[in-house]
Amino acid sequence: MSMSRSALALLVGLFSGSLLAAECPPLLQGELQQLRSQERIDLCQRFAGKPLLVVNTASHCGFAPQFKGLEALYQRYKGQGLEVLGVPSNDFRQEADNSEETATVCFVNYGVTFAMSEPQVVSGADALPLFRELAAQSSTPRWNFYKYVVGRDGKVIASFSSLTKPDDPDLIEAVEQAIASQP
Repeated sequence: MSMSRSALALLVGLFSGSLLAAECPPLLQGELQQLRSQERIDLCQRFAGKPLLVVNTASHCGFAPQFKGLEALYQRYKGQGLEVLGVPSNDFRQEADNSEETATVCFVNYGVTFAMSEPQVVSGADALPLFRELAAQSSTPRWNFYKYVVGRDGKVIASFSSLTKPDDPDLIEAVEQAIASQP
């Protein structure tokens, strides 16, 4: 009898996991290693159903001061559900040589509290699945600090170039649209 209960529990667990994966938008399927942590970020578990701003970053880029504005944007809207995900990348040859330095730039120099991953490939054939899906829905990042605003349904609402600052009215409008969106 207990064998039947165990088997049933296993089947229910497997079925529930399959349902969750089926309900998770393609953009959010997968995991990323959290910056300077043993923790992994399960994209679906962490971000599904939430408005999201995804930014590819680089520690030694001239746009790195945007970390401060991104943090301010996150603080302003996190109470309304906004999540921000920073994804460091050396695709444009401006990321630190090691994660410790990347973490220092983000967390110490700019006071970032939003989610940051370990450095990833964000463009080209080897791009992280998250960025392949962002590119399919919008465009490939052309430089560091390219920004994607994603609605609660996991679809890109708008993307913005590196030149767009986090306090730009068009970016703010897209973030507010993502917050108001339905899953």
